[in-house]
Amino acid sequence: MAKNTSANIGFEEKLWAAADKMRSNMDSSEYKHVVLGLIFLKYISDSFETLHDKIEKEESAEESEDKDYYTAENVFWVPKEARWNYIKDNAKKEEIGKIIDDAMIAIEKENSKLRGVLEKNYARPHLDKRRLGELVDIISSIDLIDHDNHQKDIIGRVYEYFLDKFANQEGKGGGEFYTPRCIVKLLVEMIEPYSGRLYDPCCGSGGMFVQAELFNREHDGPSDDLVVYGQELNPATWRLAKINLAIRGIDGKLGEKPADTLHTDLHPDLKADFVLANPPFNVSDWGGEHLRNDVRWKYGTPPTGNANYAWMQHFIHHLSPTGIAGFVMANGAMSSNTSGEGEIRKKLIQAGLVDCIVAMPDKLFYSVAIPCSLWFISRDRYDNKFRNRHDEILFVDARKIGKMVDRRHRELSEEDIKQISEAYHNWRNTDGKYEDIKGFCKAAKIDEVEKNGFVLTPGRYVGTEFVEEDDEVFEEKMKRLITELNQHFEESKDLEEKIRRSLSKLDIGGKNG
Repeated sequence: MAKNTSANIGFEEKLWAAADKMRSNMDSSEYKHVVLGLIFLKYISDSFETLHDKIEKEESAEESEDKDYYTAENVFWVPKEARWNYIKDNAKKEEIGKIIDDAMIAIEKENSKLRGVLEKNYARPHLDKRRLGELVDIISSIDLIDHDNHQKDIIGRVYEYFLDKFANQEGKGGGEFYTPRCIVKLLVEMIEPYSGRLYDPCCGSGGMFVQAELFNREHDGPSDDLVVYGQELNPATWRLAKINLAIRGIDGKLGEKPADTLHTDLHPDLKADFVLANPPFNVSDWGGEHLRNDVRWKYGTPPTGNANYAWMQHFIHHLSPTGIAGFVMANGAMSSNTSGEGEIRKKLIQAGLVDCIVAMPDKLFYSVAIPCSLWFISRDRYDNKFRNRHDEILFVDARKIGKMVDRRHRELSEEDIKQISEAYHNWRNTDGKYEDIKGFCKAAKIDEVEKNGFVLTPGRYVGTEFVEEDDEVFEEKMKRLITELNQHFEESKDLEEKIRRSLSKLDIGGKNG
């Protein structure tokens, strides 16, 4: 990723380089939990010690060991055997792994919010204890407490930086737990979740919630008025999310366990004011055959071979009467007609739910190199002058936007994010500032979308000079190509037979040859 990202506050790169040297032959997906677990342990210990020193100075040494003081200040209670100084003093011992595991167990026992969340496998035989001790020494060099009372900023940004770097290293696997910050920031800037219920049913490591909280603080909004609900299937990623929110002081309702959202909805009665999500793309084995009559499929039963429209209808099902959803989606969903997807899309459009579609450039995501799109679905499509926008969709073609930060990845700048979000807000608010921009954005009427076969690819509407990307869905393309190849094969067999018969008539190689 870019060296000067917004997460960079001066020492993350040095810390990352030093920590990464300790990895040896350990897989990045495994090492991630080793490092992030220790960073979290250092943070809560530093927070505890800061308040401990203050209480001891202002009250007494006895009072400084009273757990109630820490609970009142929303600081995790850290038992003596789990405090970082004890860990650091024992870093060179062979049993350092067990000491860290015992510390994690003790912290979970004393803090119910962290039960079942912390990494407790540092004593495993194949984890090099000498390198583990060196990693403790490296992390000991970080001061995670900003004494100007911005400690959550420091630890949050360090944690985000490491999540980003691990996602980069893991490539496709990294996309399962981390959505690049610029995409999350754009989604949040567009739906503006100031207060209410925010829901992410495939929350990964919780980046949507963190960015929403930052958005509120940057706009002087009351972040306490935003209540977050989430769910995550992967147990390790679910634990990352719990820790990420704990670092930020966000009381996220992520359920008591990881679970499959489409099959085991942990928030069945939730009606959210905002949905932010980056669901897994084009999942073919999502178990749709067991959900054929589900109440969520109001606009059509999604195909068993692709979960894209199952996720969309799950989002819609959980929206309040005035709710709005912003989510990442595979480009194929804008044009697919496979197994009834086109009919579902048509019904969503005719119901006036589709608010805005943004075509994104490629190489933004760790999980896929292909370009993706952002969808915005809204139940309340009246602007601040009570104009009804149900008969209109805003299309934004942002495929030219962003800069390559390395050979494989692109990022959106603050200016890029502002350009897209301002176009959307100007269109929604009818204050006279919005106008179509050829090649970038257009507000299209539903009858125009109908004339285009209810295809939602922005390039068809904005009049772009950019070469139109292939709209054909992969599965449909493969079927067509296989059919064409079979046809060519049959034709070649017919041609071969005709040549054979012709040669036979000429008696080539016979007695007259």
